[in-house]
Amino acid sequence: MTITLDPAPNPALPPSRAARLKVLTRDTHEGVDRSIMSAASFADKEHYARFLTVQYLFHRDIAALYEAPSLQALLPGLAERQRLRLIEADLTDLGLNLPTADGSPRFSEQAVDVPTALGWLYVAEGSSMGAALLRKEVAKIGLSDSHGARHLAPAPEGPAAHWRSFTAALEAVELDETAEPRVAAGANAAFARVQALVDDHIA
Repeated sequence: MTITLDPAPNPALPPSRAARLKVLTRDTHEGVDRSIMSAASFADKEHYARFLTVQYLFHRDIAALYEAPSLQALLPGLAERQRLRLIEADLTDLGLNLPTADGSPRFSEQAVDVPTALGWLYVAEGSSMGAALLRKEVAKIGLSDSHGARHLAPAPEGPAAHWRSFTAALEAVELDETAEPRVAAGANAAFARVQALVDDHIA
């Protein structure tokens, strides 16, 4: 997938960074959602295991971002937001081995482009807002916040407050105009990565 972004300011876009990203990633985001739901990913544990595989491989890709000092300095509490270990526990609950990854993770702590990383984190953290609906679906197949669906459990303060604290920190990061397009490009690349994983493991 090739995504071209106009680096020039667009007065039609919303003023906040998170709102702009929502607009600029709408097509790729909606494509991912359609692919996951049309594949009946929560119909039974076998289908859900495929969804978990996608989750594991995506969060493995971005695990280093949560540990990167440059990003932790900009986004308070970032390390505590990482869900890879919870996904691993979910796989263990279901008696599954960790999925085999093709190649190294997309990111390492030593080489982080902050604007690009912010876009990927926007996608990862935004998925927590849709977890409430998914929790209801997995409950129908006998999974819960303490068994098999740990990574879908809401933060103690609630998903909305958890998301607001992230977007407030995201908004506070100072970037020049030349860096802003890299945030959106990163977010679209993250959705494209999820779509590729869905195509490989679910669709």
